[in-house]
Amino acid sequence: MTRKYFGTDGVRGRVGEGAITPEFVLKLGWAVGQVFAREGRSKVLIGKDTRISGYMFESALEAGLVAAGVDVLLLGPMPTPAIAYLTRTFQARAGIVISASHNPYYDNGIKFFSADGTKLPDELELAIEEAIDVSMTTVESAQLGKVRRIDDAAGRYIEYCKSTAQTGLSLAGLKIVLDCANGATYHVAPAVFAELGAEVIVMGVSPDGLNINANVGSTHPTELQSRVVQECADFGIAFDGDGDRVLFADASGDLVDGDEILYIIAAERLRRGKECSGVVGTLMSNLGFELALKALGIAFERANVGDRYVKERMNELDWQLGGENSGHIICGDVSTTGDGVVAALKVVQAVVGSGKSLHELRRPVSKFPQIMQNIRIQKPMDLNHAELRAEVDQVELELAGRGRVLLRASGTEPLVRVMVEGENAAQVADLCQRLAGKVQKLSS
Repeated sequence: MTRKYFGTDGVRGRVGEGAITPEFVLKLGWAVGQVFAREGRSKVLIGKDTRISGYMFESALEAGLVAAGVDVLLLGPMPTPAIAYLTRTFQARAGIVISASHNPYYDNGIKFFSADGTKLPDELELAIEEAIDVSMTTVESAQLGKVRRIDDAAGRYIEYCKSTAQTGLSLAGLKIVLDCANGATYHVAPAVFAELGAEVIVMGVSPDGLNINANVGSTHPTELQSRVVQECADFGIAFDGDGDRVLFADASGDLVDGDEILYIIAAERLRRGKECSGVVGTLMSNLGFELALKALGIAFERANVGDRYVKERMNELDWQLGGENSGHIICGDVSTTGDGVVAALKVVQAVVGSGKSLHELRRPVSKFPQIMQNIRIQKPMDLNHAELRAEVDQVELELAGRGRVLLRASGTEPLVRVMVEGENAAQVADLCQRLAGKVQKLSS
């Protein structure tokens, strides 16, 4: 369905531009309140990450919701999955997250969770969009919403995260480096792992409003990889700015991505005698990961890129595990959305339970070389163009069934993403260059 304001996950952009202005966010808060107030008195949670503009947008949302007669619970800086969890536990009508996830500090966004901690259904998003275009009014003073700050939000979430691990799990003897991206996990992730007994070395835990994701976190893991080796740690864990993504670095400093994390969690479920019907990945999931799951007898399905689509496919198949190679991991048996801390605990539990190192646990995933090029285009391009499809068919023929080709238009930029994957790195590079050249030629 066509949306005027919402993207695949709320609204996001540069602060001060488009929908990311105080004026629009005030109206957005009011529109949300108008829609929810139709079902009687409602309460809505608001949480945010650590970027400086979060205070401004928190106030704007609060004012809009209150003007519509909705009560507000303020959580302060909290990971995105914590807001999904607390929305359920407080029996709120919705949860609102002020965050631009892994983007730099000068971006921000507003995204929503429903009462059950999942993405808002389409009909609610469309109703909110309709309300945005209506003139704003204020309820009678006696009907204005009330605002309360939840002072123990962090403690509640810490206890929840620990509860998702195996009963009695002890991390004593483990030395872990945690990189919290100067983001929303800075005050919760270190507590979770320390309270379970690990020796925790922290980085990226000094947010100043401007340094979120700045050369730290899951999008910039180089420093973490070096620090793990320097500290002789067992492994390192990197979260993104809002805490819904996670990557690891093993004891040698080698990066462990989302595909490998999913494999480790799935294999651990089998080791513990638990069911693992299947795993949902995306179009970008590595073929080597798919083959490693197949060797375990675990089914695999691909969804479109985006956690929303992964979760939808998990629901359709009634599977409990899915995610993206970027580190957005959904453990559906304990969480309604991607949760970096919870996924990290599942991996650490596998290390402790198996007695193997992280490097040993990820070894069965033999990653295929995968190369992607982003081609900037001047106008929308037909990816089913006959000449382009003929070139794709030829490339797939040369891969001989041991590789993949993916052409995908970016949803946010004038780009076509060209990805080729196969067993031979040199061949993959050559084929990707050929396809990219064809896209470039046809788009000019």
